[in-house]
Amino acid sequence: MSGNSAEPGRTTTSRVLAILGAFSPAARSLSLSELSQNSGLPIPTAHRLTTELVTWGALEKTETGRYRIGMRIWEIGSLAPTQQGLRTVALPYMQDLYEATHENVQLAVREGNRVVYVDAISGHRSVGTETRVGGNLPLHVTAVGKIVLAYSEPQLLSSTLAAGLTSYTRFTITESHLLAEAIQQIRAEQLAYSREELTFGVCAVAAPVLANDGSLIAALAIVGRSSMNITALAPALRTAALGIGRRMTALPAAWRRSPTTQLAAQFD
Repeated sequence: MSGNSAEPGRTTTSRVLAILGAFSPAARSLSLSELSQNSGLPIPTAHRLTTELVTWGALEKTETGRYRIGMRIWEIGSLAPTQQGLRTVALPYMQDLYEATHENVQLAVREGNRVVYVDAISGHRSVGTETRVGGNLPLHVTAVGKIVLAYSEPQLLSSTLAAGLTSYTRFTITESHLLAEAIQQIRAEQLAYSREELTFGVCAVAAPVLANDGSLIAALAIVGRSSMNITALAPALRTAALGIGRRMTALPAAWRRSPTTQLAAQFD
């Protein structure tokens, strides 16, 4: 069904998804004209769909007339089995790490060719970071992203290198052979580091959360100031990641699938 749109081949569903997909961590609120431009929809179509989405609660309209993601989306997203199971299992381990370090503790999963943060704990003394729950970042600039590269199919690293490695600071790895070497080392050590590669003054160490078969469930990280000895926190981090992996493996298989896989399964 293509709906009554003047855009041949585009279904109503695809147009609604285009509206929602117009938002990003860098564009958390958008005007109607920006929504139209980002989604590739005519302004009249964008206006009609956003009005319906606001009524339903998927979007909110601010006092200045801009749009942002509504609470209904967050409420539905929290029902995803992977998010519920992973966050519930990981939280006690994350709390223990935070109490021991008082640094940022972050949990992330792969979503396509990005890394998405599904939970985080921080405090008043924790260093500020560019990450937030629900936000996503490229794989090559974060410790959790490098874990994803190291424990995913080789084609993911190949496609990441082919797409080019964007520089965020002078410490970002932008040469393909250096990233490939780093990934090999991560596989050997089961630890990944990011030292001021995304943000000056910030470093991180991450460990893989693995199922019994060695497949990657998530990545767990401690993020702190670059002046700290981040390597000293690695043993505690690895122990926590191992504990989460064992607990997650005991859950039904459906709870360990990625959000993308779960969504696709609904249409099989």
